[in-house]
Amino acid sequence: MTLLSRVAGALLPLALLVPAPALAQFQASCTIPATAEDAPQYAEPDDPWIYRGTDIPVDTQWLFGELPNGVRYAVRQNGVPPCQMSLRVAIDAGSIHEREEERGFAHLVEHLVFRESVFFGPGEAIPHFQRQGAALGNDTNATTSPTQTVYKLDLPNATRSSMDDAVRLFTGMVTQPALSAQNVATDVPIVLSERRERAGPARRVQEAVTATLFSGQRLASRSPIGTVETLEGATAEAVQAFHQRWYRPENATVVLVGDADVQVLAAMVEKHFADWDVPGEPAPAPDFGDPVAPPGADPDNPVGEVNIVVEPGQTRTLTFAVMRPWVQVIDNLEYNRRNLLMQVAAAVVNRRLENRARAGGSYLAASVGREKVSRTVDGTFVSVTPAGENWETALSDVRGVIADALDEPPSQAEIDQAVALFDVAFVDMVEQSRIQAGSQLADQITQAVDIREAVASPETFLEVFRSISERFTPAQVQEATQALFDGEVIRAIMLTPDPMDANVQELRAALQSPAVALAGARENAEPINFADLPPVGDPALPSLREPLGVLDVERLEFENGVRALLFSRNNEPGRVTVRVRFGAGWRGFEDDEAAYAHLAPMALVNSGVGPLDQNDLDRAAAGSKLGFDFRIEDGAFVFEGLTRQEDLDEQLYLFAKKLQEPGWDPAPFERAKASALLSYESYSRDPNGVLNRDLDWLLRDRDPRFVTPGPDLIGDATAEGFRRTWSRLLSQGPVEVAVFGDINREETIQALSRTFGALDPRMPLAPEVANRPLEFPELGAGPVRLTHEGDTDQAAAVIAWPTAGGSAGLVQSRKLDLLSQVFSNRLMDGLRERAGAAYAPFVTSSWPLDTQSGGLVFALAQIDPALVPAFYDEAETIVADLAENGPTADELSRVVEPIRQRIERASTGHTFWLNQLEGAAFDPNRAIYLQSLYSDYSNATPEEMQALAQRYLVARPGLRISVLPEGAVAGVSAGAGQVTSGR
Repeated sequence: MTLLSRVAGALLPLALLVPAPALAQFQASCTIPATAEDAPQYAEPDDPWIYRGTDIPVDTQWLFGELPNGVRYAVRQNGVPPCQMSLRVAIDAGSIHEREEERGFAHLVEHLVFRESVFFGPGEAIPHFQRQGAALGNDTNATTSPTQTVYKLDLPNATRSSMDDAVRLFTGMVTQPALSAQNVATDVPIVLSERRERAGPARRVQEAVTATLFSGQRLASRSPIGTVETLEGATAEAVQAFHQRWYRPENATVVLVGDADVQVLAAMVEKHFADWDVPGEPAPAPDFGDPVAPPGADPDNPVGEVNIVVEPGQTRTLTFAVMRPWVQVIDNLEYNRRNLLMQVAAAVVNRRLENRARAGGSYLAASVGREKVSRTVDGTFVSVTPAGENWETALSDVRGVIADALDEPPSQAEIDQAVALFDVAFVDMVEQSRIQAGSQLADQITQAVDIREAVASPETFLEVFRSISERFTPAQVQEATQALFDGEVIRAIMLTPDPMDANVQELRAALQSPAVALAGARENAEPINFADLPPVGDPALPSLREPLGVLDVERLEFENGVRALLFSRNNEPGRVTVRVRFGAGWRGFEDDEAAYAHLAPMALVNSGVGPLDQNDLDRAAAGSKLGFDFRIEDGAFVFEGLTRQEDLDEQLYLFAKKLQEPGWDPAPFERAKASALLSYESYSRDPNGVLNRDLDWLLRDRDPRFVTPGPDLIGDATAEGFRRTWSRLLSQGPVEVAVFGDINREETIQALSRTFGALDPRMPLAPEVANRPLEFPELGAGPVRLTHEGDTDQAAAVIAWPTAGGSAGLVQSRKLDLLSQVFSNRLMDGLRERAGAAYAPFVTSSWPLDTQSGGLVFALAQIDPALVPAFYDEAETIVADLAENGPTADELSRVVEPIRQRIERASTGHTFWLNQLEGAAFDPNRAIYLQSLYSDYSNATPEEMQALAQRYLVARPGLRISVLPEGAVAGVSAGAGQVTSGR
């Protein structure tokens, strides 16, 4: 995981960043009971609107109702997390409902709803909810799609009073926003900044794909982000007219899920939405259009619109789609049975496509998927990534695999493998249903409303799937496959970096040519029994079992040096996480091994485990819940898998066998090389790509280990070099196995003894490896200016300061989290809210625990090139003020309360505790400091923030890194210094 990818999620998974209080603190229920006054008038338990006309069993945990003004609602009691409410207000209108001169208005209205409303003054809504513990983006958000706009609030620590008030305030925001000329003038530049940040090759490609695949339909020209011309031309009157036309009670669905009786929730919705009235008749929805084959198209192969998009530096890809009209279905059980048959059919085809790619075929990847898009089409989409320039052969091979599936039925073994995977997934849904978060449940209703279908409980899904077991036959799966590829028209688009690659006529001819069936991708799909595999070694019980000292976590030691952490919790049934931390992480690589580090996430796991190759691993996983993720951290490598107790032995076997006896199939390595070579040129096409390529390397003082390898390094890498590098890295350094979740402790210890206890002793880390620092550039090393080859109105700017690392500084690292979020809020206010200069500037803090160095605070914004100096000025002004005056008490509370609430919510899951205690088998600080971590956040003071700003942010100048378009004038660079034109 790169620094930039960590930054992208830094403000989201706070459970990964924030330690926790004692578990017992959060076990008390805060469920709000119903009283005699909670008597909703319009609830319809016997006639729920979402189930009308269907035979799908009603999920009685939901209570549905309809108000006389047309508002529909769904409410449900849910205590996951405890004391939280999740509110959704869905408006059945999105960008597809806009007139030509209104393009972008649906999304603009979404912004304006948060700007000012009947109960909130300008800019007051977000700070209000932050003070109540709702973080911007995580808990307070909205989304605009072509067909729907959804407003979201996940409010923690919800009491009857705060919940009622939140519903009242949200009702006022949606129904009575202040759509004034001043507010429109404020938000239009912010939306244009968002549009600019999303510009570049990716948006151009997406717009071309949409225009081609949905040609002749309204969706083809209705991107939610709109156009510069229509946004700059937006007036208060025009925006008000759009809101008046579509924001009506008849178009609204309100979903409220919370830790309260359903009568309480229904009464709240009725209380605040019953008086919503909009004069006039509802506007009819526009005709979305249907996919139609062009005149003269072959009925058996109706190729229609095709297009070629040329984008230098982008990976060559090809998509073709079999399009059918979207039809309002009767969402009944038989409809879902047919859908499940099609899903199994698609899984069989995808397995064959993957097998051919693994064997070194003409394409790197290919997949088939059915999707209903924006109530516009019911399509089967086929994507192909050619392995080289020969796209014709890649397309021909993919069509050949599909043709074989259409001509000949699959084997029963292939079907059984796919069915087993689906069955495990549905069983897991049932097991997890009682701990499903209220926010997820609320989203399911708005999604069902959007696609005009009902909802079903996980138990119903599993029952329906198992009820058609006799239909999973070769003949019926082949029939479902044929239905997948039967449609009104076939459309296609190819993205290529080379304008000489192809033209529209050649692509059309390739699709019109008869497909030749290829049976070579079929494989033996017989299941693999783990009991038949060779053991890891001689089993050995732990030599030491002792309490870790927090919660009831147990610490184990084995004679071979392996250590383990066990934490048993039964509140997440059937859910177990296994995390194996081993070796040196980034410290372990030599200076010339960057290519082997870069290729590992794709190549290492797929190169095999003991006697099992890639296909064997898939067969072994059929019918089991197994995972095998891999990542590289600053001080350790990590294997991780989500499993369950009955499959835990197999999960541990796979991880232990990978360390003891890794497989070295060269095919995954060569596939990873080909993928890296194809994608490298795309890094230079926009500022974000340049940062993904270079930021780690620059912030690590140009350490060669962190370089993103280019074609030369990738081209020189060999399968033997990969094997040599990873044979060393897999065999050295300590091993910690953490098993957290719904486990039987004694059975788990026996499984550990047969696997990790049976490993050979590990090679110790050499001192020069264990103590290798993560360096920050020396004072005076910057500024650094990089260039990109994309749009001339795009730039990015970073300013960074070094901090420190190590678990002894955990308390300080948490305080820096708070400081960085205060900094982030101010930067957002300065650049987005006041200047409209950047859509989502942010600041984050990174503090490695396994190394004593490498910590950073850095700020980043994607911005107009001319405003890069303004970013640096704003950041330095904020830093200076924080060092001189510290934050205000209100500023600090706006970041402390969301974190405090997020800790309380996240601590109900075992993964939260795993994230806090990983490494504790070797490092006692992780457990020692866990006791105080909640108070480290909740008791933080402005004076502490001020002291940290003085120590880290003004003690030395920040390193400035800018990414500017090629040819940008020197004046937008931040001062004199080094100029780097990419690498």
